[in-house]
Amino acid sequence: MENEVHEPQLELFEVEKTKKANLTSTFADNMKLPIHRWYRYTAGFSGTWVRKLIREEGAYNILDPFCGSGTVLLEGEFAGVNSIGIEAHPYIYRIAKAKLSWKIDPRDFKDSAKRLLISAQKKKIDKTAYPKLIDKCYTKEIIEKLEALKQAWFESEDNVELKELNWFVVTSILRTTSPVGTAQWQYIQPSKTKGKVIDVFQAFENKVYEMAHDMRVMQRKYPNASQSEVFLEDARHMPSVPDNWADIIITSPPYANNYDYADATRLEMTFWGDIEGWGDLHDKVRKYLVTACTQHAIKLKSESEKILESPLLAPIRDEIINVYGKLAETRLERGGKKNYHLMIIAYFYDLAKVFNELRRVTKNGCKVCFVVGDSAPYGVYVPVDKWLGELAVYSGFYSYEFEKLRDRNIKWKNRKHRVPLHEGRLWIKG
Repeated sequence: MENEVHEPQLELFEVEKTKKANLTSTFADNMKLPIHRWYRYTAGFSGTWVRKLIREEGAYNILDPFCGSGTVLLEGEFAGVNSIGIEAHPYIYRIAKAKLSWKIDPRDFKDSAKRLLISAQKKKIDKTAYPKLIDKCYTKEIIEKLEALKQAWFESEDNVELKELNWFVVTSILRTTSPVGTAQWQYIQPSKTKGKVIDVFQAFENKVYEMAHDMRVMQRKYPNASQSEVFLEDARHMPSVPDNWADIIITSPPYANNYDYADATRLEMTFWGDIEGWGDLHDKVRKYLVTACTQHAIKLKSESEKILESPLLAPIRDEIINVYGKLAETRLERGGKKNYHLMIIAYFYDLAKVFNELRRVTKNGCKVCFVVGDSAPYGVYVPVDKWLGELAVYSGFYSYEFEKLRDRNIKWKNRKHRVPLHEGRLWIKG
């Protein structure tokens, strides 16, 4: 499995390019925004929209239970309000923590990064054996420069915050310095090549310059920024969030579209030695996440009956059993025989647990906003926004409504099915 080259099974965040498309549910807008642009997170959404929502709602305590790379937390800091983020993916949690260090003195950061770069440039790399994925993604010259940065990082004696920022810099250039297909998607494609690849040490310098510039700009713009908190916890159980704490929740849970969030960071985790191969992803990452891919769900086959009978799924039980049955039958007619039937029931079971926990940590009268998209694995439609809304009400929230932002899967070329899909905001009242 280590070197298996995958193709996307269902589109997830692909943007339909129409003149009137509302892209605030995507990360595209953030690539123009200081700090946000440091790391392109596939599953992100617009920081500008978050900023506007915080201002309109006048909320003081903001929670993001799937905080990803920290969009909501950053905007909470800029607005001077309290914000807490929960992230279960250990690698993405680390990314968010690094971005939240934007208030550090940029001169100290640049000095630290310069020391690391000088140390790396002086190194002679004798190491010859690397993981197969790394060998497939880089030339020998590129690998040696990246390895030099890594060794210099491990040897660094800077304080934790500076060291983590330098870890972030090295991590953020791993894909831009690879000559093969390493776009911000979940699968590496060694057979594809890029027309232009930037030198490793130059990429490091460029990133440091960009980050230091953003720090100076935003520190001047927001001298009274607040300090948010991010916890490496599971949205189904958030012990660090007090009861009745949140005024508003702004988040986007994993989509039920077979996107493997663990596999999305395999290149970076392999480079740093956090995993040895694809097989390590389940125990190191996937088991801590909400079920959203068939790779995760396959281990739940023996629990399917128990899940379907759970009281947590009571408001949607008849509908989800019907979809479960259709998917179980349809998979037998398909070559891949993917376990979408297991993925779907586990996904909503996990989200039901999330809503129960959110009801604990939210105040009466709170507002909850989930950026979500519906799904149609093997062409079997799953009304994600409707079912999530009903689960929320069943867990104690007052009502829900869906605001559609854009259509998806409306251009049929190279699609796995022809079911029109949409994406938008699920608004839930507490």
